[in-house]
Amino acid sequence: MKDMPMFTTEYGVASLFLREIPYRGRAHIKIQSSLDPQKLLEECVSFCRLCGAEWIDAAGHEYLENYPLITSIIAMQCDRQSIADTDACLFPVTEQTLQRWLDIYNEKMADIPNAAFMDSRDGKQLLQSGDGYFIHRDGKLLGIGKAKDDFIDTVIAVEPGAGETVVRALCSSLTCDTVRLWVASANTRAIALYERMGFVRVKEISRWYRVL
Repeated sequence: MKDMPMFTTEYGVASLFLREIPYRGRAHIKIQSSLDPQKLLEECVSFCRLCGAEWIDAAGHEYLENYPLITSIIAMQCDRQSIADTDACLFPVTEQTLQRWLDIYNEKMADIPNAAFMDSRDGKQLLQSGDGYFIHRDGKLLGIGKAKDDFIDTVIAVEPGAGETVVRALCSSLTCDTVRLWVASANTRAIALYERMGFVRVKEISRWYRVL
């Protein structure tokens, strides 16, 4: 099922993210512009339900404040030089290890609000970009991650207490002085870890509300 970047009605324009419906029954709506957000939202929700969505969240308009807040997305950053080194090793994702990386990602991110499911198409992009990693120490898998340039996109620990090591290892792959990442406000354990490591909150990127 394909996303619809431009879902246009007489009430406005929205982006519909539908790819997770076959896997999780979830759809996401991002309102782009609208003079009647209530009517636009009703049409978007109706379309997503017809596609099989059982859970729908939305962002992009103050009208959505009438609905329950699921999470906000917060931008954080820190000075890369302030992140201590680690003896953990990074191993780039390969064609042979890709499916394992995707399986770990989808299992660990299933309960994180607004985290997207990754399928084979995302896997191909991961191989092309070369920014997916396994993090090991002494032959033991500690976690996985995704990072490039100045941005850490994914941090997942598979061993209890390994989150900080995973972050440090990913930071070692970056080339810029500042390290950036985004995190869901509902993921309080991750925020506590990042703040303990010296990351500071910069701004709120978006707010997501449950509309079905």
